[in-house]
Amino acid sequence: MKVDVILGLQWGDEGKGKIVDVLAPKYPVVARFQGGPNAGHSLQFGNQKFVLHTVPSGIFHHGTKNIIGNGVVIDPLIFAKEIEGLEQLGVPATERISIAQKAHLILPSHRIIDAATEASKGKQKIGSTLKGIGPAYVDKAGRNGLRVGDILSPSFLEKYTYLKSKHLEFLQSFDYEYNIEDYEAQWFKGIENLKRFELIDGAFVVNNYLQNSKKVLAEGAQGSLLDVDFGTYPFVTSSTTICAGACTGLGIAPNKIDKVYGIFKAYCTRVGSGPFPTELQDTTGEALRSIGNEFGATTGRPRRTGWLDLVALKYSIMINGVSELVITKADVMDSFDRIKIATTYKVNGKEQSLLPYDVQDGQIEPVYREFAGWKRDLSAVVREEELPFEFMNYIRFIEKETGVPISMISLGPDRAQTIIRQV
Repeated sequence: MKVDVILGLQWGDEGKGKIVDVLAPKYPVVARFQGGPNAGHSLQFGNQKFVLHTVPSGIFHHGTKNIIGNGVVIDPLIFAKEIEGLEQLGVPATERISIAQKAHLILPSHRIIDAATEASKGKQKIGSTLKGIGPAYVDKAGRNGLRVGDILSPSFLEKYTYLKSKHLEFLQSFDYEYNIEDYEAQWFKGIENLKRFELIDGAFVVNNYLQNSKKVLAEGAQGSLLDVDFGTYPFVTSSTTICAGACTGLGIAPNKIDKVYGIFKAYCTRVGSGPFPTELQDTTGEALRSIGNEFGATTGRPRRTGWLDLVALKYSIMINGVSELVITKADVMDSFDRIKIATTYKVNGKEQSLLPYDVQDGQIEPVYREFAGWKRDLSAVVREEELPFEFMNYIRFIEKETGVPISMISLGPDRAQTIIRQV
């Protein structure tokens, strides 16, 4: 059996949580392979909205095992609060969730380092969610980190104290006030909560599922353009958000990957700093933000908005090996008279179709193709045959330009507002 991968193709917030929730009934296993509580995967059904940060988006399905892979970084306190919320809803979280022992822990001091370093950058801020994700991955790469499996060790407190002392020594170089005690006390309660869950050797468990003909859906967080290697560096996250991250984040071989679902919005958004070639800082951009409710599920920050960028989208499709596309939030543009798609860039006066090495705002002029709007409410459409010509013209243009079929169309936040196409 194989692993199907679902990931975002833009700067995050593409609607991955909803699509995982829609697909989950087909998979006995859903596994998160990277990121941490900086993720905010929104799901909606039964007139209720849920936001997941660390827990995989298959959690609401009976019979689905949800694995938090080794590529994820976990804040025990945030995780405990998330579990408390699920259990209040009657979700048997401990039955449905397993955690890789090799996943790394976010310490209270990681959060302080994140805040102190971000504050010190002034205008060069990355736009961090200040959850401690970056510093946790730094310790992981530097071979200093604490892993979930360490909480079972008799020397865990000694290891924690040693790493914390290194962090506090580092913080002496910053003019930054902090109080670690209150958060730390709650954090240790979160450590005890982690012990309630099945702690597994993720690579063996995932591969055993595959050997026993159980299909796995690998769930990514953030977006491809935030990948630490291939994103708009340095305005990126600290992990591998592309398809290759599913291999390292779960312990599976590349030949185990089957379908790769790439999710993209019908327009673009970005939270925080960093280049954004098609950004709209006008009434159209504000309309996209307002109608689309473009505010971060984790931070609440307003998202920057802009037209769909085919140059960046094709790049993401290439590096991920996307086999099927999923378009979301097209219904946000129902009232627009005209809609644009950036097909190429002008860089230093020369037109090009490839994403530059260094994507700098001000140096790139998007070249747009304009489309007639569909001027119709799509949110209640349930069959492809009911979709207006103008909308399907938009869809077919994207398919032709990317060479990849759009197999799913999301027309609202509820899981029922999804059209599955035969491609």
